Amino acid sequence: MSQGPVGTSDVVIVGGGAAGLSLAHRLVADGVATVTVVEQPDGPARPAGRTWCYWDHGGDAAGEGDDDFGEAVTATWPLLRVHGPDGGPLTVDPAPSRYRMVRSPAFERLVHARLERSPGGRVLRATADSVRDIPGGAEVRCTSADGRMLTLRSRYVFDSRPLPALPPARTRLLQHFRGWFVRTRADRFDPAVADLMDFRVPQPRHGLAFGYVLPLAPDRALVEYTEFSRTPLTTAAYEAALGHYAREVLRLGEFTVDTAEQGVIPMTDARFPRRAGAAVFRIGTAGGATRPATGYTFAAVQRHSRAIAAALRDGRAGVPAPHGRRALAMDAVLLRALDTGRIDGPAFFTGLFRRTPPQRLLRFLDGATSVREEWGIGLRTPVGPMLRTALEVPFLPRRPHPAPGTGERPR
Repeated sequence: MSQGPVGTSDVVIVGGGAAGLSLAHRLVADGVATVTVVEQPDGPARPAGRTWCYWDHGGDAAGEGDDDFGEAVTATWPLLRVHGPDGGPLTVDPAPSRYRMVRSPAFERLVHARLERSPGGRVLRATADSVRDIPGGAEVRCTSADGRMLTLRSRYVFDSRPLPALPPARTRLLQHFRGWFVRTRADRFDPAVADLMDFRVPQPRHGLAFGYVLPLAPDRALVEYTEFSRTPLTTAAYEAALGHYAREVLRLGEFTVDTAEQGVIPMTDARFPRRAGAAVFRIGTAGGATRPATGYTFAAVQRHSRAIAAALRDGRAGVPAPHGRRALAMDAVLLRALDTGRIDGPAFFTGLFRRTPPQRLLRFLDGATSVREEWGIGLRTPVGPMLRTALEVPFLPRRPHPAPGTGERPR
């Protein structure tokens, strides 16, 4: 193999998923830096299409406002619904917030086009082989799709590739799921309502399970089966659970499955290192952007990208944390309470939606509430078990995670 030319830019981003492309877009759009994104070539190593969801707290129906990627939005839902373990539905209106879906192919096309139009951005289809510090910056060695060896040098590298193993943690749960994009023979869905948690499914012996329905049209939807537990299921087990949910709970009647997707998201209080070298930083799930208690990542990635761009523009060293310490401390308590079985997961989450104003709850899930608001929400949870867990958590040892990688597909 021949050695290709050395490429230079202010920033190299390894990985063209949600985190890598979001940061590239923000740096180029703000004129902060020239950017090269190293993105896996087409082939078996390239991730399959993924679905990301988030709350837009200020945009209009066309996707304007503080939402940079409205053009890539596949669907939007103004109403949210939770089905409690007793089967009773609870529908809330979080206006002006809306729940949105972005599919990765549309997101990639949008950001690629924006980078192509900008003199400061480019996408390089190659496999990153090594990332290391060098005097005055960092170096990425990679292999192009045609087998050429390339060397990229920059002031900073931001690496979004999954970690080989999760860091030590006190609590280690996984959010794992499989979803079907279904098409029904008759109209079965309300396109205005997203079912975030439907607990009308059999519950596992450890953890919790729920259905998740995102309508795309009266006869089309993404239907998922999700568990919060310690180990993933087999594909056959997911298929059986999805079949039961679609036929026996949702009663969809005759339907076809267009495509399926499956993923695993870490739910852990591990401390994710943000720095992998003097000039190498981790972003995305590998950098701790996934909210431990919910698995949501896309909105946090946008906030983190803006914070990184501001830090580079202002000449500040280091990368800010994706989530505040208070939010992570609350998540650690909730994860421990769920893992020990001290709280009933379906009752806990249903109660949050039933007793908390929807706008405040969404801010809480996004980590944007005040101490006073969080105190009020805490009083609406099982106080005794949560308090016992809060007193216990600081003294628990952090242990290595037994499962390699994350396999993440962030929501």
